[in-house]
Amino acid sequence: ELGWMSKVHVNRPAVVRYAEWIKKWRTVKDNWQAAWFLKAVTCIDLTTLSGDDTPSNVYRLCFKAKHPIREDLLKALDMHDKGITVGAVCVYPARVTDAVNALKAAGCNIPVASVAAGFPSGQTPLETKLAEIKLAVEYGAREIDIVISRSLVLTGQWEGLYEEIRQCREACGEAHMKTILATGELGSLTNVYKASMIAMMAGSDFIKTSTGKEVENATFPVGVVMMRAIREFYWKTGNKVGFKPAGSIRTAKEAITWLMLVKEELGVEWLTPELFRLGASSLLEDIEKQIFYHVTGSYALQHDLAMA
Repeated sequence: ELGWMSKVHVNRPAVVRYAEWIKKWRTVKDNWQAAWFLKAVTCIDLTTLSGDDTPSNVYRLCFKAKHPIREDLLKALDMHDKGITVGAVCVYPARVTDAVNALKAAGCNIPVASVAAGFPSGQTPLETKLAEIKLAVEYGAREIDIVISRSLVLTGQWEGLYEEIRQCREACGEAHMKTILATGELGSLTNVYKASMIAMMAGSDFIKTSTGKEVENATFPVGVVMMRAIREFYWKTGNKVGFKPAGSIRTAKEAITWLMLVKEELGVEWLTPELFRLGASSLLEDIEKQIFYHVTGSYALQHDLAMA
């Protein structure tokens, strides 16, 4: 529906001012804050995307995914029996089988997400991207995080971008597809909005800010623009598309701010793992430290959170 694209205009100064105001929002305190921390945990895609990933560190990651917060801390909050786990475990396609086996052995149903489609650069032929997606699904991935070809956005080839994402969606089959826009490399907020719309039109279940490998990753201006696109798409079609900020989200305070922004822009119904995820590898460590402090009144030492 290219008619939508021709009418798009993003007021960048207004977006930037709004983003600066977001940073000044007061955070919640005490038990309310602990509750928001636990909500954030359930929305994390616990991720390892390193060149030196091995089966052993993937197994360790999966154990942490099932037990994200120390049991005694959850008991102190009376949340030990609520089944709190992260939203998903995210790995490279070559490590999907390791993650699936580890989670199966742990007796939990946490989905495995796999990056694919030429992650992180997207600079591979479409045939190779589709083959990689199909292999990841075959290995057991229930969610696929694809990455778009930025050149299609930068040169205004919107129909080409639609067709690429549509074919990726088809290759995913029953798996949920998150489309990574790599917003730090799209040139403008207007392009971010247009790419968000095209990705949703092509069947994306989620739109995601970044690969985490760009110079600029998840930022509040980009988040606002993508959420406004999600909201307009929902108003026009009735379809709810999820949102995932990823990259450079490292502190519990940042996580809560993202949650509050989603609540402000999209509503409470988006504050579930089905419609909101946080892409992070080190965020969980800081959240657990904050919960430790809330429960004990003291800061955690290195050995207190050995699995962090």
